[in-house]
Amino acid sequence: MQMSYSNDTIVALATARGQAGVGIVRLSGPEAIAIAGRLVSRMPAPRQASLQVLSDASGEAIDQGIVLCFPAPHSYTGEDVVELQCHGSPVVLDSIVKTVCEFGARLARNGEFSERAFLNDKLDLAQAEAIADLIESGSEAAARAAMRSLQGGFSDAVNTLTTAVTELRMHVEAAIDFPEEEIDFLDDAALLQRIDATREQFDALQAQIKMGQAMTDGLTIVLAGAPNVGKSSLLNQLVGHDAAIVTDIAGTTRDLVRERTTIEGLPVEFVDTAGLHATDDIVELEGIRRSRDSVRTADHSLLMVDANAAGWQQQVASLLDEVPSELPKTVLLNKTDLLTEAVAAPALLDGVPVLAVSARTGHGIAELRQHLLAAAGVDEQQETSFSARRRHVVAITDARAAFDAGVTQLQQFKAGELFAEELRQSQQALAEITGRFTSDDLLGRIFGEFCIGK
Repeated sequence: MQMSYSNDTIVALATARGQAGVGIVRLSGPEAIAIAGRLVSRMPAPRQASLQVLSDASGEAIDQGIVLCFPAPHSYTGEDVVELQCHGSPVVLDSIVKTVCEFGARLARNGEFSERAFLNDKLDLAQAEAIADLIESGSEAAARAAMRSLQGGFSDAVNTLTTAVTELRMHVEAAIDFPEEEIDFLDDAALLQRIDATREQFDALQAQIKMGQAMTDGLTIVLAGAPNVGKSSLLNQLVGHDAAIVTDIAGTTRDLVRERTTIEGLPVEFVDTAGLHATDDIVELEGIRRSRDSVRTADHSLLMVDANAAGWQQQVASLLDEVPSELPKTVLLNKTDLLTEAVAAPALLDGVPVLAVSARTGHGIAELRQHLLAAAGVDEQQETSFSARRRHVVAITDARAAFDAGVTQLQQFKAGELFAEELRQSQQALAEITGRFTSDDLLGRIFGEFCIGK
């Protein structure tokens, strides 16, 4: 078992700052119980609540509250932990924290309680991250997904895939170690079956991670196009209220307008942008610059054109130049309600999906929402299995790339040794998700994003 790197005792406010009925001060470390004992007349038995008067170093009463202690290793962090449930006055809580520090504790760093829980094998890294995801969840679906990760669902899926990769590697290395058996890699039916089964496991986990990451982080979707093509009207349709000013005057929107909503539980931030066009107006130029920046950094761009405009295909080509080729994008033919005759929108234009909508009447908006869910990898018929983060997407992508590279080495060159090495790299990438293989630098970045007290 890994043990905590630190022998000191930490303290922090475990509840949100501000006035409330109750506030909780949490201590963790080898001196937690002893330090808390100096605040009260007597410490309660483990895991039994006791109403106590909390006093400072001079014996003056600070507050009256509930004291709970959790001796190691049966605590959240795996260390001695004490929780002081006090009245939620910021002044009172600060006084308690100050007194605890005078008695020998120090203020905890961001995420240090969860970091100690990870280092003491109380949680793996995916579970620790799920705690932060649960706290920050923006929808009920995201909260349920984070809870499943906290309960180990995500880790179990990763460990199952890691086991499959490990067993495949063992199979290959056994064949390498015993060449007298004259096993032909390509003719070994058991090996080929393992490869196919592992590939299917990769497919399933990658899809789940993509869906979980979208549910956790949400999407930033930018509306881009020339002035007066209906971007602001579309924004209002998508968020369900008049978030942006709509007029017949071109160039009404000069700055970014951001609105948050959810689509079937998926958190989404829509960004209305200034119309892209040639201008000498200084204010418009700045708005256009910001529009271009937002388009390039969005999770998905909706490129809008007026379906009534002559040569709208050329406008689309110009808009596509504004978006990096690797970023998801969709072309929207707007103002279809004004067409004198029906025009069938092509399914694809230069490989980009095309949808016909009317921001004024709402035609095609439901289909657009479903399209955005599908593009994010969210299946509305299936509950998101667990929460995930962008680093998990990177890790599973790296693991899959190494696996595929190894299969290529095996099938094209019969290079069993290279296949085994790529499988080792794949294992290592998967291990980064749960923290079985994790650099100190990565740990610092992850737990540094947590709030203090968690």
